[in-house]
Amino acid sequence: MSMLRNLAVSLINSREERIVTTLPKAKELRPFVERAITLSRKANGLEGEDSGARALHLRRQAAGFFHAGNMQQSALTGKRGQLRLPRTAGVAALKRLFDELGERYKDRPGGYTRIFKLGRRAGDNAELAIIELVDNQSEREALEAAKKRKSAGSKKKKGAEAKGTSAAGRGSAAQKEAADTTTKAASKAVPDKTAEETSSQAKVETSGETSGETGTPEPESGAGEES
Repeated sequence: MSMLRNLAVSLINSREERIVTTLPKAKELRPFVERAITLSRKANGLEGEDSGARALHLRRQAAGFFHAGNMQQSALTGKRGQLRLPRTAGVAALKRLFDELGERYKDRPGGYTRIFKLGRRAGDNAELAIIELVDNQSEREALEAAKKRKSAGSKKKKGAEAKGTSAAGRGSAAQKEAADTTTKAASKAVPDKTAEETSSQAKVETSGETSGETGTPEPESGAGEES
């Protein structure tokens, strides 16, 4: 029990909210510390006139999961008259449990910790593991960084799509201008061709009339016979 209390105090007071221990110890610690977190979550969700008394009762129950201090020990160490330092780690863990973790897990019905296996330790070949609190600071920072990367990627994608749309619009405008130019050139070429055909027909008719006027008349048959 003392070992589990020490591990629970170390886990809750840890800055990274994780500790490295052996796998059997992590499996034993997990239900132990989750019961204490459940008590803080219940105290955080109390309502009514007697909520203060009930929260105090739950806090005293949770104090049994941590070292309460050196109240039953002598004030002096018995050596050189030095004062024994107060044991405050358990008190700090209890305070953080009810002030911070109870608020964090108020909507989470269990599953406050997770365990990662690390393999075997050199020397005694013991299997190591990491036990940590879920929704810790590093995990929240990683989620925020992932959201920022996702938003930046979506912005870049939108910008690329906008560029592609503008380029497509410019291409369609260029195609339209080319089509208009081709249509205008074709419309200009049709009258020119018509004028050329009209002038060639006029030349043919003029040449025909000229040849008809300048031709030698054939002699009359009656006049030759009379002579």
